[in-house]
This record gives sequence, C-alpha cells and structure tokens, in this order.
Amino acid sequence: MLWSLVRRSRAVSRLPVPGRCDPGRHVLATERLLLFTPRTHLDVAAALAASADAEAQRWLGNHADRLVPNPATRRALLEWRPAGDDGRRVPRLLAKPFTPDPDVPVFLVCVRRADLSYAGGLQLEHRAGEVGGWLAPRCRGQGLGAELFGAGALLAHTHFGMTGVRAGAEPGNTASRRALARAGFVPDEGPPRHTLPDGRVIEAVWVRHDTTDAARCS
Repeated sequence: MLWSLVRRSRAVSRLPVPGRCDPGRHVLATERLLLFTPRTHLDVAAALAASADAEAQRWLGNHADRLVPNPATRRALLEWRPAGDDGRRVPRLLAKPFTPDPDVPVFLVCVRRADLSYAGGLQLEHRAGEVGGWLAPRCRGQGLGAELFGAGALLAHTHFGMTGVRAGAEPGNTASRRALARAGFVPDEGPPRHTLPDGRVIEAVWVRHDTTDAARCS
C-alpha cells in the first residue's frame, strides 16, 4: 500500500512536457522557463501571488478580487513547487484540479526550470491577438522577461496559428519595453490610452510580433 502511494505521488507531480499539448491545455519552454496550463488551484494561486505586489500592480491594475493581498500569504504560495514537487503535501483546497475556461483568455503558469519555483504568469487574449505577462519579484531583473514575452509570441504563433500578436506597455515601464524588444517585438500603432481592469486609464505604447510560419498544436 505504501509503495503504491509513493508511485502515485510521483506520477501526479510529474510536470508537463513541451510538445505534448492536450485539448485546451498547452505547454512550452524557453531556455530557463517552463510554461503550462495550470493543473491545480495551487498553480493559479501562485501565479496570481507573483503579480500581487504593488510594483506589479502599478502596471497590471488587476481587479481586487484577483489579488493575494497578504504579503506573507504571497511569500508562502511562491515557496511551493508545482503540485507539491518539493515533497510537501499540498492543502486539499489548493490541490484541486484546475479546469481552463475556453471562453476566457488563455493563461499559463510559469516556473523556473532550474529549481521548479513559481516564476510568474502569461496571458494570451487569443481572440484580440494580445499577450501580456508578469514575473515574481525574485525573478525580475534577470532577463527572464524577454523569455516570457518570447514564449507569448511562440504560444500565439505555434499553438493558435496566429501570424501576428500585439502587446501594450505604459511608456514609463522601461523593464517591460526592453523585454519586449529583446523578445523580437517591434513598434506598432495603437490607441494612446488604455483602461486597466481596475479602471485606471494609462498612456500606452504598442508593439507586435509577426511570423509567416504559423501553426496550431495538436
């Protein structure tokens, strides 16, 4: 009985493999990041915790009910590994399977391949053709933003068959703008102002990433 439980635990903790997408679920990798459709509510909660600090929310402006307001809770969530891959037992509520909704933007959780720690999140508005993302505080300033946005372009081009995808940034958000440029995004036209989910209106600049070789994942 004990051995069967150990084997079952190992099977559950195995991370998705790039190139093996299931219907409604996607997975891809960069040099240092692994991105995949959340499997559990822990994946979702940790990705949101990565974006809930004041610095991130200055640019993202998410609805209050999507945030993890307590800093201690955010730190605790970001100390986990996906689905308890560090051997700790995941609380029952967070261990519940996550089912993606096809009617909302595509959302991927992001982990660092080196230590499997939660690193952020990626969102693709596949109907509008727009991509956005964020990194956890401890993952910023390391060049991972370029990989994150590069993954967003890859997701659009090779998983959804989109020949072009756009991204917006506030003019003062130099970190995101540099990361987008390093990921191969080029300037594009767009509305000079953008309304964030929390209702704030900000100035905006737009970039895009194009390809002539788009495809859909199987």
